[in-house]
Amino acid sequence: MKINFTLNGKKYDCEVDPRKSLLELLREDLGLTGAKQGCSVGECGACTMIVDGEIIDSCIYLAVWANGREITSIEGVGTPEELSDVQRSFVDSGAVQCGYCTPGLVLATTNLLEQNKTPSRAEIVRGLSGNLCRCTGYKKIITAVETTVEKRRGVRV
Repeated sequence: MKINFTLNGKKYDCEVDPRKSLLELLREDLGLTGAKQGCSVGECGACTMIVDGEIIDSCIYLAVWANGREITSIEGVGTPEELSDVQRSFVDSGAVQCGYCTPGLVLATTNLLEQNKTPSRAEIVRGLSGNLCRCTGYKKIITAVETTVEKRRGVRV
């Protein structure tokens, strides 16, 4: 099936098997390997992407559903040379350990802060609830989100 979509600001036209997930399309066909295959059932968040402003689990989101949509993957957030403020806060707060869950958490945080500029701790926890981390615990992750919020507000942290 032929589909077209915008990924990280770039337009794509692809021929895809209707059974292929968005994660498979990006990793296998487009060579974008930032999102990870974790649980394969939409529970862990390692494959998180933003589609039309909503968080999705790309392992269970069919690529054909992306037709006509705007997608942001981790490759569309910051660069290795210039991290986004969310990525920088994750690094500075020690919220990055093995890194497997980090792309999903960064995208979930990015999306959360686009929708709510000053989330409470409870709103942060709820906003990240679809993402599992086995290395850091969640204290440093929540601290990273709070640090980003404070920096954006101009508060010295």
